[in-house]
Amino acid sequence: MLILANVRERWSGFLGAFVAVLVGVALITTTLVIYDSAKAKVQPRYEGTAALALPKQAVEADGSPEDRMPWSRSEAQPLLSGLKKVPGVADAVVDRSFYAQAIKGAKPVTDEGALESGHGFGSARMAPYKLVSGQAPAAADEVVVDRALGAAVGSELTVNITQGRERFKVVGTVDGPGYYFSEEFAAQQQPGVSAIALIPEKGADTGAVVAAAKKVIDDNGSVVAGDGRSELQPAHIEHKRFLGVQLISAMALLGLFTTVFVVASMLVLATGMRRREIGLLRTIGAAPQQIRRMILGEAAVVGLAGSLVGCVVGVAATPLLLSILEGLDVTPPGMEITVASWPLLVASVIGIGVSVIGAWTAGRKAAEVAPIEALLDSRSANEGMGRGRLIAGLSVLGLGVLLAVGTAASSADNRINMAIFATMTLIVAAALLAPVIVGPAGRLLTAPFQRGGKAAPVLIRAELVANPRRAASLVAPVIAAVGFAVLLSGMVETMRVAYPAGEALKVAGQTIVTPDGTPGNTDEVVAANPVGKAALPTRAFVDTKKAASDENPGAFTVLDVLGSRDPNWNKQGEAVLGEKMAGDLGLKRGQQVPVRFADGATVSLTVAQVLPDDPARGDFVVARDLVRAHDPAALTDDIFVPGDAKASDAVPGVALHDAAEYALADYNTDAKLTESLAMMLIVIAVGYSVIAVANSMAMAAHGRRRDFAVMKSAGGTVRQLLFTSAGETTLVIVIGAALGVLVTLPPLAGMAAGLSEATSSDVGLHLNSGAIVVAVIGTLAAAVLAGIAVTSKTLKRQTA
Repeated sequence: MLILANVRERWSGFLGAFVAVLVGVALITTTLVIYDSAKAKVQPRYEGTAALALPKQAVEADGSPEDRMPWSRSEAQPLLSGLKKVPGVADAVVDRSFYAQAIKGAKPVTDEGALESGHGFGSARMAPYKLVSGQAPAAADEVVVDRALGAAVGSELTVNITQGRERFKVVGTVDGPGYYFSEEFAAQQQPGVSAIALIPEKGADTGAVVAAAKKVIDDNGSVVAGDGRSELQPAHIEHKRFLGVQLISAMALLGLFTTVFVVASMLVLATGMRRREIGLLRTIGAAPQQIRRMILGEAAVVGLAGSLVGCVVGVAATPLLLSILEGLDVTPPGMEITVASWPLLVASVIGIGVSVIGAWTAGRKAAEVAPIEALLDSRSANEGMGRGRLIAGLSVLGLGVLLAVGTAASSADNRINMAIFATMTLIVAAALLAPVIVGPAGRLLTAPFQRGGKAAPVLIRAELVANPRRAASLVAPVIAAVGFAVLLSGMVETMRVAYPAGEALKVAGQTIVTPDGTPGNTDEVVAANPVGKAALPTRAFVDTKKAASDENPGAFTVLDVLGSRDPNWNKQGEAVLGEKMAGDLGLKRGQQVPVRFADGATVSLTVAQVLPDDPARGDFVVARDLVRAHDPAALTDDIFVPGDAKASDAVPGVALHDAAEYALADYNTDAKLTESLAMMLIVIAVGYSVIAVANSMAMAAHGRRRDFAVMKSAGGTVRQLLFTSAGETTLVIVIGAALGVLVTLPPLAGMAAGLSEATSSDVGLHLNSGAIVVAVIGTLAAAVLAGIAVTSKTLKRQTA
């Protein structure tokens, strides 16, 4: 009851923490709802199936489950025959997907899913899609297409497949997307069997069908039904989902960190202003444990209230975030918002937990208050800095410096994360050490104004020197706002310079043949450009235990294999490995390694060389013809034609670039998303911190109402007092902004150094001055307005 009474009586003191928790929980709720809504769903292609039989799953080098290993024709045939005999199954269909894209007007028809648009005609029954006109394809040169394509039955259609452009006769149309060929032609394009779909009879018991199918498959794979069928997703949808999840995860992580940081600083400030009250409670017999429980209980109540309101606000804001993500093209097609209970529960638990964690330091300090404090000014607690906080601050500072140094040495995939973690650590260090910094910084910045004869600079300087802890609590959210603004905008600016320059240097003098409206280069494009690097990628599976027989299989690891036509690597029966890949697989030069390809066939290769890692070469390189023989559907990556040879763009669906154009185009592919992500995170960090700064300044101004009364009685005018309040606030913001910039420079410098080494070019540290100015002005305006508003209101009350 005492806790609730305290919260009701001192609601203005808890308002800042309440708003901070509300905003944080709203952000986390919104991101979790989006995450839950974006989870994989059963694709329309499989709506007419009772279950899907899938091959065994391989693992990546780190042991996490990944691709499934396709069955070979011989392996799939007895399984297919057995599944067709399962009671309740009308038919069992081999589902094959490969590249197919119509060419009209010498241009590829736009199709995001073109990489998997080609199928055998039997796959149309899985949706089920029905023949609208014509008949099923029987010959290799016949095709059934989506009626929306506008191709009439009996007409000829140019379709781009892996081999290149081919003419097909349109023999029918269906009421769904895709290109449907004869089963024999589809098997030539994709010999391996990645899925067998079970088409149920009308009224069949799905559970019984699944149970019987599992007996047929046995330990050769698995059977999935219901939502489990969502495992099969088109590559372009999975890519969008991955990007979206990365973006909202970064938002949630930043929101969580900022919430903890802001709530902790505000509760410390609020508790520090109550030392006389706490001293009075200690005088009448309250034990330290009781004081600690009171502080934590108040924080829990504030966290609960903020969480409840935050969940409502978060759900209401979800459509706005979804529209932003759709504008960035990082959501699965047709995504709809569904609000489940678990995102709300998780967000609420986080909100309450963050409040309690944030109040822990405040509660520990409050429990140390002696009864004598009831007779002292509450601001006496602001004098000096505890040894524990100093040690903690220096320790965190050391860790931040190590992380900043590690940013330069980390891999390209980890460099951004390392820079963010280093900045977070240094922000915490700066907040902990702020009481030591505020006093000297205040003296330095006010020194030029001391000889002017005005009282305001003297009062401002005295306040910062006498009460460094209170000033430090006000500085903390400013450090976070400016620090993240500098970091994120600086990352974008640095990468904007580094990556294009580095890529251009790597391919200088070459002409690059890139896909234009297609997911990759066909063999026809490769034949038109016979000279230069033309890597043919495929996913293959290595038996890391190198089993001697099929009866004793090993643990298969999935990896990217590149087929090369470079004479140095294009040797039958041999493989060239990078040092890291060889170490992960436990292979050495001269060893035999069995490799299972996309068609289900296993080929034994000799490790001819183990070379230093080189992304341009690849980690596992084999002869190009070997990849083509076992993966007829694979498309070729960009083709790099040397300067002394002529590149050709005669085949539709390709474009030619010089080194600079290629580097810029390659960077711009992800630049829009990167910049949008950075701007969203900057808005979150700055907006969140502006709220915290405004609330902190309002609390501080409210807590100094006695000081204002004294100064007013000594002859100070309202204008002078407002000017003093604004001046002190401005000085605090300047100190916080300077610290925010300083803590960000080491991680950015480390990132620039790492990029210089990775791109073999001179990359300097680049900052976005516009983002820094907006962050500083935003926090300054919010703080000054909040401080003046509360000060003005306090003075009016005193006058009344």
